[in-house]
Amino acid sequence: MDWGLTYVSIRGSDGQGEEIPLTGFSNREWPAIFMQAGATGLDAPPVQLFSDESPNLDGSMFRDVRITAREVMLPVYLYGIDRKTLRDLKRKLVSALNPENGYCVLKLVEADSQARYLYCYYKGGMEGNEGADNAGFRWARYGIQLTAMDPFFYSDDIQVAEWRFAAGTGFLRQGQALMPLKLSHGALANSTVPVVNPGDVRTWPVWEIRGPVKAFTFTSPTGESFGIKARPDGADVVADGRVLTVDTRPGFKTLKDDRGINYWPQLDTAPQLWSIPAGKSTAGVELVAGSGAASLRLTLRPRYETY
Repeated sequence: MDWGLTYVSIRGSDGQGEEIPLTGFSNREWPAIFMQAGATGLDAPPVQLFSDESPNLDGSMFRDVRITAREVMLPVYLYGIDRKTLRDLKRKLVSALNPENGYCVLKLVEADSQARYLYCYYKGGMEGNEGADNAGFRWARYGIQLTAMDPFFYSDDIQVAEWRFAAGTGFLRQGQALMPLKLSHGALANSTVPVVNPGDVRTWPVWEIRGPVKAFTFTSPTGESFGIKARPDGADVVADGRVLTVDTRPGFKTLKDDRGINYWPQLDTAPQLWSIPAGKSTAGVELVAGSGAASLRLTLRPRYETY
């Protein structure tokens, strides 16, 4: 009853499996799987501190910090109509959690907030215990242990900005132009544009470049940049009708178009696929469009320290 305004579910097979609600039980319809009180690991992510010690000074000197993998424990209760339905519930949950089938997506939605997603791997907790306090003929209790290698919660993707060149429109946001951004002669006239990351920590954007485009360069607020220079023969680096996706996220770091062609070898020397800090910042965007319906879209997925 206490979880009535909070929705929690888990989905296995790299997030492609069946969504299993853990707090959707609101009546006496059985069988059911639902969470009990006592979940742990859902708030602040764990940190690891690094320090240096001096033989002549008391204490230590702070050197660095990193966020480590998050450990989560979910106490769940399974109740079946009979022994068969209980075993079916067990099989469904075990199959969804099996790390050989991929990661699990833990979804949490509070009554007054958007969905948050945590990507986890099953670690233990469903080995089984037939003790009187842990299982019965039609019910079983488990403490599911999950490890989130990426310790941050994610929200759904948000489109931060879009530039369209053929129609001569400005920087679009929620259907309205944001001034003083200007477009002129197929190039982004104002190369410093505002970007808002609503998350708690930095995140890595995904850029979608629709040709024809002759050159582009994207620069972070701290000076990191990547791009592809114009070709000496004047040809488009992204051909008309092609869509180049620049995925800067760790573990991806790819530049491929809609046909799967790899553009990484064409990048300028020493490229840095930079991240966007939390809050308000600016980005340097320089793009020279060819003679066609070129466009540029910036999408990011905010990350949060807790759900």
